[in-house]
Amino acid sequence: MRPKIYIDGKEGTTGLQIYDRLGGRDDIELLLIDDEKRKDTGERKKLLNAADLVFLCLPDAAAREAVSLIENGSTRVIDASTAHRVAPGWVYGFPELFPDQRQAVRGAKRLANPGCHATGFLACAAPLVQMGILPKSYPATCYSLTGYSGGGKKMIAEYEDANRDALLAYPGTYGLTLGHKHLPEMTYYAQLETAPVFCPVVDDYYEGMATTVMLHNRLLAEHVTAETVWRTLDDYYTGERFISVAPFGGTAGRLYSGVLAGTNHLELTVSGNEERTIVTARFDNLGKGASGAAVQNMNIMLGFDEAAGL
Repeated sequence: MRPKIYIDGKEGTTGLQIYDRLGGRDDIELLLIDDEKRKDTGERKKLLNAADLVFLCLPDAAAREAVSLIENGSTRVIDASTAHRVAPGWVYGFPELFPDQRQAVRGAKRLANPGCHATGFLACAAPLVQMGILPKSYPATCYSLTGYSGGGKKMIAEYEDANRDALLAYPGTYGLTLGHKHLPEMTYYAQLETAPVFCPVVDDYYEGMATTVMLHNRLLAEHVTAETVWRTLDDYYTGERFISVAPFGGTAGRLYSGVLAGTNHLELTVSGNEERTIVTARFDNLGKGASGAAVQNMNIMLGFDEAAGL
């Protein structure tokens, strides 16, 4: 019997992307809600409890409410919101992040899909902490360039309005209070003692992301250079299907953030010298940074090929 899948919040950017990835598959059954009933709590509750697995593509408060509506012990949940990413009892849906994480994802009843900026930061930083390169006390710094689709329907409409503000043509630094909603998961899963100084930047293109972590080698483990960092990350992600590490010194000039748009792939590039290092993760903020990752997690949880639909 095909597993039944319900997307609560299918009308949002993430929900639509998940639906597009699942709509043509014949190994699952999609449960659909009538448009006029999509905000009907009773109808949503019925579908939430009828499904084998539910995607929550909702604001945080609505995601928490949706979980409370599930009354059976069998419906599994993938929450794309921020609500449960560091919550007790929830598995973090980044299967490549730690050696045992894929197994945790496979057995999860409640899974929190990572944030896009957090995906880039953790892909760079968490392995370096795990391998003893980056001290847990390190004062981490990160900036992350993203396409405007990461801001959801409201931001997409703002950027695509023919009469938009002319300033939208330029990169826009935001999160200036340094309290971005992805910081808790970035800090917790990197096992850092303090939150990184994190600076997100939105630019005038639809999708694609480049998240960069900057390091002073003298503050890392002894005798670490940029090439040491590259070798550590290359070994760590060996054999992964969706994460790869570019050859050291193989990229000269510029790194463009949109090269992996439309894929579920994330590529790390290590640059620098004996004194300073940067690690850049390039990926699609709607792919490995959101909906693609959610479908990858679903595939693992339900025993499908991890790349199915991706």
